[in-house]
Amino acid sequence: MRLFAERGYDATTVTDVAEAAGVSPMTVYRHFPTKEDLVLVDQHRQLVAERIAASSAGQPLVRRIGNALIDSATTLAGDERFLLARLQLMITTPALRAKHLDSHYALQQTIVDALGPADPDAAFHAQAAASACLAAMHTALVRWAEDDGRTELPALIAKALTAAFGTALDGFPGLHA
Repeated sequence: MRLFAERGYDATTVTDVAEAAGVSPMTVYRHFPTKEDLVLVDQHRQLVAERIAASSAGQPLVRRIGNALIDSATTLAGDERFLLARLQLMITTPALRAKHLDSHYALQQTIVDALGPADPDAAFHAQAAASACLAAMHTALVRWAEDDGRTELPALIAKALTAAFGTALDGFPGLHA
């Protein structure tokens, strides 16, 4: 991330990253198949799936998903500077935005799988709820990056979810209720 921040994403090569890490470019490629993967390594999907699996099936879908997104952001917030640098690169680099969209679809599918819909109609509802929650989260992430991380990210995600779903869920700002 330091190299990308100093030189810019496009001007930094995988060879540059390998040299800085003291390994060969082949070693980097073994762990990160593409240059984009160096920046957008997925730390989020498994965490969200675990949070959803642990949630009560009696809760509304958007509450289950929203809580999982907020909880995972709280867990990942321990390394905020790294996360912030990644997001700022993603916003300003077209190739990373494309990779982010791929990651977004993968996270949506992970959420649907974790919800375990019983039939095609339930799967459709889960996909729609996941997509809407992820759009709200994306809006919060972009705002957080633009504000240079000055706002607490989990609270900003909760605020975006509240903006998206309004009074549909009582007590949404904290979400956990």
